[in-house]
Amino acid sequence: MKAVIVVGAGDLRIEDIAEPTAGPGQVRVAMEWGGICGSDLAYWKNGTSGTATLREPLVLGHEVSGHIDQLGGGVEDLVVGQPVTVHPATPVGNYTMPEQLKGRDNLWPEVRYFGSAAFVPHEQGGFSTYRVVRADQIRALPDGLTTRQGAVAEPLGVAMHAVRRAGDIEGKRILVNGAGPIGALVVAAAQHAGAAEVYAADLSDKALAVAKAMGADHIIDRSTGEDLPQDVDVAIDASGASRALGDIFLAVVRGGRVVQVGNLPAGEVPVALGQLVTREIEYVGSYRFIDEISDAVQAMSNGLDVEPLLTHTFDLDDALEAFKTADDRSTGSSKVMLKLS
Repeated sequence: MKAVIVVGAGDLRIEDIAEPTAGPGQVRVAMEWGGICGSDLAYWKNGTSGTATLREPLVLGHEVSGHIDQLGGGVEDLVVGQPVTVHPATPVGNYTMPEQLKGRDNLWPEVRYFGSAAFVPHEQGGFSTYRVVRADQIRALPDGLTTRQGAVAEPLGVAMHAVRRAGDIEGKRILVNGAGPIGALVVAAAQHAGAAEVYAADLSDKALAVAKAMGADHIIDRSTGEDLPQDVDVAIDASGASRALGDIFLAVVRGGRVVQVGNLPAGEVPVALGQLVTREIEYVGSYRFIDEISDAVQAMSNGLDVEPLLTHTFDLDDALEAFKTADDRSTGSSKVMLKLS
């Protein structure tokens, strides 16, 4: 079967690899769609993503969907032909979570994640013709939700988790800084959670147009020097640009909250923190999701529209061109989709 594999920095290949078979408690998914994420781009460009470094060839992809085409022994309540997406996380190791972290499986000390080089052997991703997964990783797609949309459940789950980390935002003014794919999904998730007004800020007019289509009430083009709004209740940074944080802290109402969902560099970064103290801002992190991928499936089924996000589509054989397009903001790309079959 075919797979999109990164071998090292700048070395992305389409290769034939062995076709897997579902074992007990597993299902095999015939993959149909995959969304290219920033971590996929990082492995391709740099051979690293965050603190994870490639040490062996890695099949990329954790935003995926398809149809079940094979059931392993003992699998019940799932059927061949069923459209699905996949929760890409597998907690491993014999740990006991402290009481204050009960239920927060995204903070489990050791998690293997589709398309991740964090551990050796690496956890292979889903940009391939087939992928075998545990039955409990399957999230069935309801009638009316396409597998193309279903592949967006994973990043939408990330966005929904970030919004939940903001607390109850119903009726509140929200600033989303960074209108890339996660930022645009945070806009939609904030609207879905009942925000009164959502502002989206970015340096790219094309990204802002996507954020507007995803539900932003106001867009702020920072490339023109346009100022951020004042006294928003919550700001969610999806840019990972540390230099922007000083302005974001200043935009939030005194005693408000800033959620960091955009990945910051692993090393030291310059950031103005003064307003964090004098305005007594709560600054919290947001990492992946718990089971908000299930909530994302339900939200899309109930009408949350992700189609404006899906700007480009490429066949699996054209994966390199797809990655170049996703990496070049001048193309107007937001979420670039791979057709895996």
